[in-house]
Amino acid sequence: MAKTNPPKSAPQHPVSPESPFMKLQSEVSQAYELRSGLIKKIQDHFKAQVFVYFTSFADFTAEICNDDAEMLENVLSVEHDGNKLILILNSPGGQALAAERIVNVCRAYSDNNFDVVVPHMAKSAATMICFGASTIHMSKTAELGPVDPQVIYKNDAGDERWLSAAEYVRSYDKLMTAATSGRAKRLEPLLQQLSRYDARYIEQLLSHQQLSEDISVRLLKSGMMKGRSEKSIKRAIAPFLVQQQKSEHGRMINQEEAACCGLSLETLDLKSDIWNRVWELYVRSNFVVQTQCKAIIESPLSAARR
Repeated sequence: MAKTNPPKSAPQHPVSPESPFMKLQSEVSQAYELRSGLIKKIQDHFKAQVFVYFTSFADFTAEICNDDAEMLENVLSVEHDGNKLILILNSPGGQALAAERIVNVCRAYSDNNFDVVVPHMAKSAATMICFGASTIHMSKTAELGPVDPQVIYKNDAGDERWLSAAEYVRSYDKLMTAATSGRAKRLEPLLQQLSRYDARYIEQLLSHQQLSEDISVRLLKSGMMKGRSEKSIKRAIAPFLVQQQKSEHGRMINQEEAACCGLSLETLDLKSDIWNRVWELYVRSNFVVQTQCKAIIESPLSAARR
């Protein structure tokens, strides 16, 4: 049998990282290198070490969690120099205890010299992280939100959605009041509805509500509201604590409302260069957590994700 020589492969030409193709690939995948330079510029503006912490709004399981506190400490233990720390934060929220741990990590590594920048939304437990900072930097379009706990509720059709723990407990209390008041003409419909509730779960939700309030007040009392009594702090931040005041958990608390609550705020001018850089960083980072992972923690030197 005659032997044939294998076809010669085309000569391989190395592709320069600066080539239009590589730049396009980098943009399409939103490579970390596109963000690290922006973080460095923001760091130069604030004259502080800057770290980025984003979690996804697209996946409700991508909540702030204890793993993030550990991931953040892993980065800070290697990189932070002990001076002022800026955390650029965008998240729908998550676990209250994890938020408390993240604040503790940031305060410990910065000797209590820790600020937060909110480019777009820091809701629920992310708002609690903001409570632990010395100053919150945000624009007029950025949002904080109520810190009342949320639970996953499954309706009769099997559909799941988030529901305010306060609303769940309040509906139980109304039914109990109606059933025990002696004014109900028929008890059967009320008892049938009450049978869908678990009293032990109600107690658990009440504990979660108390925990969120306690952590929020403690963070403020040991930080930007130092010297104030717990009672006055609760009164000041009532829009964050009392679900009925905002009606909907996702409803925004903007810069003006947050300032009226006594929070320490600095305005990011929407026409400034620093805002343009923060917003570009937001757009790029948010794309990553919406499409590639659940959470990122980044600095000019390193990147971590889960």
